[in-house]
Amino acid sequence: MTEPSGSQKKRIPALEVTSLTRSFGELHALKKISWSVDEGSWWGVIGPNGSGKSTLLHLLSGVDRPTAGNVHIYGKKAGSYSRKELSRLVAVLQQEGLPPVGYTVREVVEMGRYPHQDWLGREKGVDVGLITDRVLKRLGLAPLADRALDHLSGGQRQRVALAKVMVQEPQILLLDEPTTYLDLRYQLEFMELLAEWRQETGVTIIAVLHDLNLTAQFCENLLVLKDGMVEGLGASADLLTEERIRRVYEVEPVMLPHPDSGVPQLLLRRNVRRAADQ
Repeated sequence: MTEPSGSQKKRIPALEVTSLTRSFGELHALKKISWSVDEGSWWGVIGPNGSGKSTLLHLLSGVDRPTAGNVHIYGKKAGSYSRKELSRLVAVLQQEGLPPVGYTVREVVEMGRYPHQDWLGREKGVDVGLITDRVLKRLGLAPLADRALDHLSGGQRQRVALAKVMVQEPQILLLDEPTTYLDLRYQLEFMELLAEWRQETGVTIIAVLHDLNLTAQFCENLLVLKDGMVEGLGASADLLTEERIRRVYEVEPVMLPHPDSGVPQLLLRRNVRRAADQ
């Protein structure tokens, strides 16, 4: 983005929401959310089921429109972008990744270039094959390039989904519980791949996550939602406290520092009274 001249330059946030509200009849899914995301940062969005996390992502991606308030992407209202313009800036990765369709891995990954192509499917001055090959190799998918997606495991399909958005080359990546269906190894591998990609390209990441331990290890900042409202906003290390986890999730937590990084890690106490009643 072009910055104003002069000694004091004001950086435009990658994404900014003001008084964002989304209602469905009498149900207020989000209530006056205000939040600013700097370019290149990694934010986690956490909160219990029904707190408004997925609704927020739908508004940020332009899939849904707010009842009130605004979403700005690089200083411009999200609704003023065309769908193709918005897709050049923002990519979305859902928790299901990709369905087991009959397209090959290479064909699916190359679909990520669609926002950059003209109506004939052409792109001037860009070698799509080269971009695709580089990403496939990076994610260890090159040996699977000609295999149909319906012959892959869930973890492999999620890597293909990540390859597709990497080929898209967005400036902002929205993730909706991307590790939900992955085992422990693939969860960690997936998050490490995201961290490396962000380190290399400066992509801004906003991830809805349920695993608070993974969240603490990878997300620098947190937006904590409860009942559609902001319950906390700021650095992960400051927000992941026993008091806040107890208040937001209604559980009895024990927070311990990670032995390597020192970031907060969560253990849960059993509900002794409830267990005794069963």
